[in-house]
Amino acid sequence: MSASLFFHHRFQQLRSIFKWIVLVVPMAAVVGSLCALFLWSLDRATAARFDQPWLIFLMPVAGFLMVLTYQRFGRGAEGGNNLIVEQIHEPGGGVPLRMAPLILVSTVLTHLVGGSAGREGTAVQLGGSIASAFAKLFRLSHAEVRILLMAGVAAGFGAVFGTPIAGAVFALEVLTIGRMQYEALIPSLAAAIAADWTCHAWGIEHVQYHVAYLAGTPASTFHLDPLLLAKVGVAGVLFGLMARCFSEISHRMSALFKSICAYAPLRPVIASAVLIGLVYLLGTREYLGLGVWSPNIGDATIPGFFDPARIDYWSWFWKAVFTIVTLSAGFKGGEVTPLFFIGAALGNAIAAVLGAPVDLFAALGFVAVFAGATNTPLACMIMGIELFGAMHTVYLAVACFLAYICSGHTSIYLSQRIGIVKSAAASHIPVDVTLRHVRDLNVNSLGDMVGKVRRAPSQTQWEGSEP
Repeated sequence: MSASLFFHHRFQQLRSIFKWIVLVVPMAAVVGSLCALFLWSLDRATAARFDQPWLIFLMPVAGFLMVLTYQRFGRGAEGGNNLIVEQIHEPGGGVPLRMAPLILVSTVLTHLVGGSAGREGTAVQLGGSIASAFAKLFRLSHAEVRILLMAGVAAGFGAVFGTPIAGAVFALEVLTIGRMQYEALIPSLAAAIAADWTCHAWGIEHVQYHVAYLAGTPASTFHLDPLLLAKVGVAGVLFGLMARCFSEISHRMSALFKSICAYAPLRPVIASAVLIGLVYLLGTREYLGLGVWSPNIGDATIPGFFDPARIDYWSWFWKAVFTIVTLSAGFKGGEVTPLFFIGAALGNAIAAVLGAPVDLFAALGFVAVFAGATNTPLACMIMGIELFGAMHTVYLAVACFLAYICSGHTSIYLSQRIGIVKSAAASHIPVDVTLRHVRDLNVNSLGDMVGKVRRAPSQTQWEGSEP
């Protein structure tokens, strides 16, 4: 290659990088500002719910109005995160701008009345909606729209959790299982950093988690503990199975709500009755809302699971129940913060059973259950490093990678596509199709199997009657 051609290629690369930075930084600043508004509103709504306990009795009304509003005014925005993933794979009509105000208001309302939901879905939809609006404004090509949407996802994720590197990798990894698309690497990283910085500039601070295990140990003297590593391996398998159960039960519960109630706005009313009933049956409200903080000292919260003095064996189960009922019925929000809660609580319980460091296993569960439920092990490992420090990188990697493998080909995002199957044992699963398609194939196969079993007795009887 001649020197002139070499410098020409480098110039084109620098020009492309400059173009994307100029384009994504303003977009990310808008997304970061909206995420700051969202996080501030979420805190105010949570505080109001604690101050006014009677607000949970408005849950049926809020759910009814929320779903009705989406039916009347949110056409095209109901798809949520799955719509954004679909638009990145095959850009078409774009992500409607009305998705941003709808998801922001409805998620805050969900938390105000006590629905068990998260923040990630809202942040990703804010990012996708704003990115799509910028793409239309600048009349970008389909290929450029895909990149800008990925950058929007990275911006929303990075800003809402304060983990910009994990946000950038998540946007690349979440689209296709087993395959990462690096075309948006620089735009996604720039967007995540800019959005996170903007969110902090508005005075928003994220929860700080501390793992005391090995804290203060010089990196040069760190050595892996083989027995602890084995325990981490066991926990990683359990985290993956938990992620699989959460995803599958969520999809089945959603189908159940649709089968028992054809009128969508009534589904959250039914769910509200179930949730309020569970509150009084259990005698606690600690599984409502985010679960990040509570004014009640004894309540289960995510930071509380890092306390070695607190052992909690069942909070992971009840939080999963509350979250699945809430989101499957049509309330808005994300699954990820509840998955953080479930993972940290499960890690706390596993540590108590295995005799392992409680805070370390809470941290591992925090990211590993999320890794299994979204099929994003690299992003979750990096998130663990950003949140808990690099000292525990090997343990984080083992937990996240095993959870990813053991969660199977399922996800909370059914629009994810399969690029490469997770193991040779799954070679029968088709590739380059969505998880929704794979799931439909499995359901149909199960139906065929049940039909054959039901037909078998009559066929045997007929054959036995022959002379």
